Amino acid sequence: MKKQNKAKAKREASEKIKFLFGEAKKNLKKATPFVAKARKIGMKVNLPLAKEYKIKYCKHCNTYFTSGNYRVRTRNNMVVYSCLTCKKYMKFKLS
Repeated sequence: MKKQNKAKAKREASEKIKFLFGEAKKNLKKATPFVAKARKIGMKVNLPLAKEYKIKYCKHCNTYFTSGNYRVRTRNNMVVYSCLTCKKYMKFKLS
């Protein structure tokens, strides 16, 4: 693939990921498939998700975080997101 085509594919993937996360926020019943699809698109074109999207879902079960299915704590300069669906957690550095 040419360099221009790769850049175009990444740009389109970025727009589609943004759209899918917007739809996940609107339609919470179908949010998990939207998140899974967005991750798959990002992996296909080797595009890492932005931090603003990474903290909105569980990387283990693709559950979109809403008020009641996750917990946020701080510990040792880290923010710990605990998913109450799959009982796993993710850590992010406190910036």
